[in-house]
Amino acid sequence: MRIIIQDPEPGEEESIIVNVKTMTDKIARAINLIKSPDDLTVYENDQALILPVNAIFYVESVDQKAFVYAEKAVYRSRLKLYEIEDILGGDFLRASKQIVVNVRKIQSVAPAGGGRFFATLRNGEKIIISRQFVSALKERFGL
Repeated sequence: MRIIIQDPEPGEEESIIVNVKTMTDKIARAINLIKSPDDLTVYENDQALILPVNAIFYVESVDQKAFVYAEKAVYRSRLKLYEIEDILGGDFLRASKQIVVNVRKIQSVAPAGGGRFFATLRNGEKIIISRQFVSALKERFGL
């Protein structure tokens, strides 16, 4: 595979062209990463904040409300969990029906029994990866 980087002509829009015979998961992840936003609007005490996506550890849905977890803070989102998952894409992986996790924030994974896994995040928190999402986790980490 070769990568060509060119400066656009004056007035020309920046663009990315992907020429592939077969769309692989790796290429699809790269495209999702390029398309994903740099930040997400979250709320703390009715104050809107712009949170960099790379600061998000995971997003959890509780009673149909989405909470965004950063290293030491929790924020509220006005979006539904599936909407946030669609927006974030790239480095985010569904861990359960209630959680979407930033794979770059996972420090380690270990079996939790019953086909589930524990994921220990870089801030020390542990989340459960449900059975139905373990295969995506294993594929992502080459397990």
